[in-house]
Amino acid sequence: MKHPSKLRAGFSLIELLIVIVILGGLVAVVAPGLMDSADQAKRDTVCLKMNDLEKRLDMFKLDNGMYPETEEGFAALTANPDSERYPNYRAKPYLKKIPKDSWKSPFVYIKKGDGFELISFAADRKEGGEENSKDILFSACR
Repeated sequence: MKHPSKLRAGFSLIELLIVIVILGGLVAVVAPGLMDSADQAKRDTVCLKMNDLEKRLDMFKLDNGMYPETEEGFAALTANPDSERYPNYRAKPYLKKIPKDSWKSPFVYIKKGDGFELISFAADRKEGGEENSKDILFSACR
């Protein structure tokens, strides 16, 4: 009398390779779309942070009659850079710390006449760039 056949315990190497190839194909199809979504979310977050900075800069201007000079930058929102120039500076600063963009780089502040521009150099952290590395201008966020 023959013994009943033993039950297979586990997968063969071929079966495992087939599963890995299928999962690799799915990742190749799905991952680019997820990465684009993540990059767009970071860019959208930068615009939200810039909107918050605009409100704080507007409070500074309301109290002091002007925006900080380019050279003073965001440091002027963390501490009064010149008590003679800004005698109405609040007791508490407008910002606790200098803000950073979604890529952990500082925003660039430029005073332009009676206004200002905020810039994030985005993913490449350099001026210029294309696609996801293109600079983000506050004037373009509105």
